[in-house]
Amino acid sequence: MKSVNYTFILPIFISLIANSYPASNFNDIRRMAELGDTVAQLNLGNSYYTGEGVPQNYNEAAKWYRIAAKKGNPVAQNNLGMMYSIGIGVPKRFIRAYVWSSVAAAQGNDQAKKNRDLVSRELTRAQLARAQQMAQRCFESDYQDCGR
Repeated sequence: MKSVNYTFILPIFISLIANSYPASNFNDIRRMAELGDTVAQLNLGNSYYTGEGVPQNYNEAAKWYRIAAKKGNPVAQNNLGMMYSIGIGVPKRFIRAYVWSSVAAAQGNDQAKKNRDLVSRELTRAQLARAQQMAQRCFESDYQDCGR
């Protein structure tokens, strides 16, 4: 297995999508996120990830990405997958990284396809087969059974 350094990939990707929600400030974004708006949830995760407007907190970033990911937001799914591949804000788990990147890729997220393929290099054949089964179950359960 080849080791891939993801440390620089996620911050660059996050910076490309930051501030895509037209809210005037952090409190507006948080309120919308709490009301269930997945774009606001994604942007709240981005704010916590980058530390823009709030103290940087990777655990909170992962929390908000997971909430949006479980509602089907492919960018949040991909971001959560990348956090699992790096082990930042969540434990480093390549199978979970593969699962989240894979379901995002299934929705047409091109960056997720690349990330899924990178993560697959870290898995044995048995792990890859398990990850593929988990991704299928995740997709079929409407993102509720994704290994957490």
